[in-house]
Amino acid sequence: MPKKYKALVLSCIDPRFQPIVYEYLKKRDLDGNYSSFTIAGGSIGVTGNKFKTWHNTFWDNLSTSIELHKIEKLIVINHRDCGAAKIINGDKEFNKDIEEKIHIKSFDKIKQSLKKKHPNLSIELNLISLNKTIKRFE
Repeated sequence: MPKKYKALVLSCIDPRFQPIVYEYLKKRDLDGNYSSFTIAGGSIGVTGNKFKTWHNTFWDNLSTSIELHKIEKLIVINHRDCGAAKIINGDKEFNKDIEEKIHIKSFDKIKQSLKKKHPNLSIELNLISLNKTIKRFE
């Protein structure tokens, strides 16, 4: 019988944030108790139109994690100073507020898609900084 894990963690490929994400999950006693999906931009990579070809890969992986690991939650951990957010923004002005709006838009999109595709799964939305502060979104 497959082991039941707590969550699938969606995070970004940025090497600066890997230790921060790991530390955050360890503090929450999730170490060894989650599956992970790491892609450029985190939720930006699985919702942004510029990354459309990646979307199904994420949803297929999430479905597999639900089946194999019996997860009940999706934990999204995006980060500030995100290159994928800059790509989504294009050549327009880019600052901290604009970046946060891009993250929020991706959070809203992934939340709505999750509700349709996996209505029994809960979701947690986080935005972290290099200084390890974490802002939680509903």
